[in-house]
Amino acid sequence: MLEAIRKRRSIRNYQSREVEEDKLKEILKAAMFSPTAWGKRPWEFIIVKEQKTKEALSETTPYAGFVKDAPLVIVIIYDVTRGRRFKEDSSICAEHIHLEAVNQGLGSCFVQVADSDGPHGPAENYVKQLLGIPENYRVQCMMPIGYPEKELPEHSDDEYDESKIHHGKFSS
Repeated sequence: MLEAIRKRRSIRNYQSREVEEDKLKEILKAAMFSPTAWGKRPWEFIIVKEQKTKEALSETTPYAGFVKDAPLVIVIIYDVTRGRRFKEDSSICAEHIHLEAVNQGLGSCFVQVADSDGPHGPAENYVKQLLGIPENYRVQCMMPIGYPEKELPEHSDDEYDESKIHHGKFSS
């Protein structure tokens, strides 16, 4: 597990090579294995492969431009009638996607949608309109997935910082 965590980097440049369906299925399994408050499993996923739609998604926020270059994008949505922990459940799910993408030899990046703004106004409203998402759903993020254009360096033990750890109570 620690190996996948070390290798997980935010990938913004992708090869044009398609992601195999069996790899996508494994990533979605990992997403659906993520814990949720009260076991409600209120997240759902929109898989976007159409270039025109990816180009539109790349206009969601000023930081989403690279989304159009990924072979596919997973949009994590959440039915608020089935759960109350929208951000927490969706974020845990996104991390499962990140780690399984690494396990499959792929890269990914978390692109925030909820509580973000873009050239079309509130990013969440823009994505909901673009993808036909019903009112009772929230949009947490978009996750472009693909084969990395280049491998980024792994995290190292040098990043482990004991000063960030407090025992029993906060200490400076």
